[in-house]
Amino acid sequence: MSVILQEEKKGSVEFQVFCFTNKIRRLSSHLELHKKDYSSQRGLRKILGKRQRLLAYFSIKNRIRYNELISQLNIRAIKKR
Repeated sequence: MSVILQEEKKGSVEFQVFCFTNKIRRLSSHLELHKKDYSSQRGLRKILGKRQRLLAYFSIKNRIRYNELISQLNIRAIKKR
């Protein structure tokens, strides 16, 4: 997270992925308590898709910083097609 906090560019890919990851974790914990909250489930799926597309773009543009980002955020790498 130190790379993200130093950057201070709210439009950067790293910052956007960081924000999406926080939202995903918050929604996941909410859905553990409220299993039938279908609108939150839909929102979670939309955010997951956005983060996945950003990570795919970032892995192509800058592989080194992408690897640092996924290790800092403790998320899995995207699947290769």
